[in-house]
Amino acid sequence: MKIVQLNADWKLYPLPPGSPGIGTPAELPGSGIAPVPAAVPGNVELDLQAAGLLPEDLFYSDRLREVRKLELYDWWYVGTFETPLEATDLPASLRFNGVDCLAQYWLNGAPLGASDNMLIEASFEVGGRLRASGLNELAVRLSSPLLHALEQTYGPGMAAQPTNWERLHVRKAGHMYGWDIMPRALSAGIWRGIELVVREGEAEFDELYFYTRALSADRERAEVGVYYRLKGGPGLFVAGDLRLKVSGVCGDAAFESEHIVAFAAGRADFAVASPQLWWPAGYGEARLYALTVTLTQAGRVVAARTERVGIRLAKLLRSEVTTPEEPGQFLLKINGEPIMVKGSNWVPLDVFHSRDAAKYETAVDLLTDLGCNMVRCWGGGVYEDDAFFKLCDERGLMVWQDFAMACEVPPQSADFAGKLEREAAAVVVRLRNRPSLVLWCGDNECDEAYGWHGLGDPGANRLTRELLPASLRLHDPFRDYLPSSPYLAPRTVAAGDPRLAPERHVWGPRNFFRSRYYETNEPHFISEIGFQGMPNLSSMRRFLPPERLWPWRDNADWIAHCTDATGPDGPYAYRVGLIADEIAEMFGRIPDDIGDFIAGSQIQQAEALKHFIELTRLRKWRRSGIIWWNLLDGWPQFSDAVVDYYLSKKLAYYYIRRSQRPVCLMIDNPEQWRVRLVAGNDSLAAAEGDYRVRDGESGETLLEGRFCAKANENAELGSIRLTFGEQRLLLIEWTMDGRKYGNHYVHGYPVFSLDAYKGWLAKIAALEGEFDAAALGE
Repeated sequence: MKIVQLNADWKLYPLPPGSPGIGTPAELPGSGIAPVPAAVPGNVELDLQAAGLLPEDLFYSDRLREVRKLELYDWWYVGTFETPLEATDLPASLRFNGVDCLAQYWLNGAPLGASDNMLIEASFEVGGRLRASGLNELAVRLSSPLLHALEQTYGPGMAAQPTNWERLHVRKAGHMYGWDIMPRALSAGIWRGIELVVREGEAEFDELYFYTRALSADRERAEVGVYYRLKGGPGLFVAGDLRLKVSGVCGDAAFESEHIVAFAAGRADFAVASPQLWWPAGYGEARLYALTVTLTQAGRVVAARTERVGIRLAKLLRSEVTTPEEPGQFLLKINGEPIMVKGSNWVPLDVFHSRDAAKYETAVDLLTDLGCNMVRCWGGGVYEDDAFFKLCDERGLMVWQDFAMACEVPPQSADFAGKLEREAAAVVVRLRNRPSLVLWCGDNECDEAYGWHGLGDPGANRLTRELLPASLRLHDPFRDYLPSSPYLAPRTVAAGDPRLAPERHVWGPRNFFRSRYYETNEPHFISEIGFQGMPNLSSMRRFLPPERLWPWRDNADWIAHCTDATGPDGPYAYRVGLIADEIAEMFGRIPDDIGDFIAGSQIQQAEALKHFIELTRLRKWRRSGIIWWNLLDGWPQFSDAVVDYYLSKKLAYYYIRRSQRPVCLMIDNPEQWRVRLVAGNDSLAAAEGDYRVRDGESGETLLEGRFCAKANENAELGSIRLTFGEQRLLLIEWTMDGRKYGNHYVHGYPVFSLDAYKGWLAKIAALEGEFDAAALGE
């Protein structure tokens, strides 16, 4: 098989509502519609922008609302390409890796077919239809998803958020209809590349799936296997004498296994001695094997395929409920070792998805720098491309992958089920060889949506209870599945208490981060939790006009970037006031200066996320993980992200980086007149060193000594007497393996002095010197 990237010369024809009916690409030239140059991969808004038909910076002020007028448009892409020499006389197919989203296709004037899903590839056989000389003409017509949505059937047994019911039937990223973290921008386009797939041999591996079935207790023997599906003529199997050779190389380690092939599909299981294991970040190296699978007939190679794979055993141990009388669990084990999960939720990197891939490496670099070992791909976005998963494989970043449904009660019709079944099969087959992928999840918050809308038991959702598990049993039987996040099991629903779920999204009042809500919320695993934090002033100047920079009250541009889908009275306009309330909760006042407003917001966000992470680690193994919300914005906004759209870091970024390192010294909440100092060790090696805790004001040493924490365990080092009524800064320093580290603890309850904290900040920064306290918020 040979894959050729098609770099066609593209034109885009916009068809506004009321345009003349155009049924074939041949009718376009005489239609009077003027085309513009187009990019593939691309989005129509970016093409119109480049042609001067939309503003230069759509994210400035409230300009993005201008794209609303495009929602009823149809679009024609027309491009030409030469037939590659190798494809002239061989079977070939055109593979469209991402088309948004209701599309019809033509090649050289003849129909190819249609697709209706932005989230998966579409492929069409073109053997014998390519011109041996001259140019081929490729045309794609995209229909309005909004008009399509208007033709569908709805009922009171379905539900979505108030601003985006029109997404329910359309397989398109949910956030594009407007969300609290992304603006409304329905968009359209050929947003991923187009490939010509040429089949050169007499046979090929149509599917190849590598899996780990078991691992011995001493990790010296792995039971692995491959599933294969071959494509070739029937004569290949009649002739017989087919053999499958499977070999893998990882550094100096290698394995090899050979098997008889009797049919076009089968499994080959075998053992690997002394396997080089794939580990998540902080727990070991993310070792990868170069896997080669070869099919021979009478010693002659007739098909071959290579992959990069990892040998690792991932198991999720979870109970249906957890109560004081019946403690449950939600614990991920990799290679038999319990993992303390520390990670971030992943939302789309850009409003316009053709720009996502260029940002993958930067975003994954940030996750690595922060000490994350997991990323949760949220169900309101897209399934990221192979390049993203390749980076996660290499960095030891475990991936929790939601299927693309979020905050909705989806249709249960046979038509919709068929769409989702095809989508699941395509996504699972594409991603299942990735060692970084450790968990499939049916959706984001759809179980909870049944309760929000009074629609009863989410167990009635046959999509996540029957269809998706069946697809996974068929295509990826060696990876765990969670029906929803959070999953509300029958006992939880019967009790009417979502707090029984062992895994939860902890979204509270966003008051003080040590309030009763946060301190008494006791899931085993927190898969969403966050606090808003203002972007830096330099970033705000890039997306707000000078006259709209300040004040914050009744500021339409602030509301537009908060994110609003319907205007100042929309459902997300409250988020501006929420930022002000969060500042006032900690500091007792809302600053009347933009610099102090930004500083106060970033400080309370940083302290909140630091506290949530450390509280999780301090409760090890009663708690087993936290995935905070979120790493990076997909457009300029006021949000929970710790890095803004322009890659400017907020204070929380630096606090999280300290709190998530594999070995961290932390101070727990006060109890019995004292606070505990604990060494948290989330690694497979024992940790030891010297430590000191001193008062941030006086410099007095309050506790010091030598610490030793066993592998993957916490160690209590001592305690310091403090009263609830005090407000103090404690500075924690330790030395390990010749390197100095630092952390801090802010003791007490509001009201804190913002000026006093800004003075403390210089001392906090000086512990390791990785950020400039004086530049906070700039």
